[in-house]
Amino acid sequence: MDITALLGILAGLAALLIGFLWEGGQLSGLLQGTAALIVFGGTLAAVAVSFPPSRLRTIPRALQLAFGRERSDGEQWIEDIVNMAGTARRTGVLALERVSREHPNAFLKEGIQLVVDGTEREQLREILELEIDAVEQKHEAYAKMFEAAGGYAPTMGIIGTVMGLIHVLGTLTEPANLGSSIAVAFTATLYGVASANLIFLPIASKIKARGEAEVFTMEMLLQGVLAIQNGENPHLVRRKLQYYYRKDRNRSSSAEEEFDDRAL
Repeated sequence: MDITALLGILAGLAALLIGFLWEGGQLSGLLQGTAALIVFGGTLAAVAVSFPPSRLRTIPRALQLAFGRERSDGEQWIEDIVNMAGTARRTGVLALERVSREHPNAFLKEGIQLVVDGTEREQLREILELEIDAVEQKHEAYAKMFEAAGGYAPTMGIIGTVMGLIHVLGTLTEPANLGSSIAVAFTATLYGVASANLIFLPIASKIKARGEAEVFTMEMLLQGVLAIQNGENPHLVRRKLQYYYRKDRNRSSSAEEEFDDRAL
């Protein structure tokens, strides 16, 4: 599990609570079941209406993508491709058939199998790029659900606040309870805005960052497969793929920092 992402969200929530208590607030004042029901129940219902059941069933996989442990097999994939490139130059691409069946990376395995089958270069590129596009669209669909939740939650919070104020206006005959009733009403807005900016939208950003990293890795593997098919020198293949890998690491680090900043 990605502890950094979880700690980022918890740190953001803790900052809000500590700041509230520091100013003399009471924790019980933030625990309002009615406001939570309106905001989170309403947000869940709105998301359920917005997306088909088949999309909603992917929420666990989306959360796994956001909070699961990040794979760092890029260097191993580079070594595997370099070894395959050397084998292909020495004995031909047919010698890679057994390797293509046993390799743990499904995308690389498929690419090498296409090379072994004698697929034309442009057709091979088209097939693998279509698969990359499918993965990119899948991750985008994951992120959109949480972005939608991040848009609905503040609105649900405002609705909850308005409902609370309606109740307050109906009890103006009890001025002693007016202040506390108004405070309770605005708790719904707090729930909506806080959940959107500390949970839903950061998770969407994390899914996008993880998705971009996976797509970038697949693009690196595509270049490796094309290099093997083209019979390129293994040393040149290594340099090319290491450039891709370093660029991906730098981009991923920037995305992680952006996610932590949003959570805090």
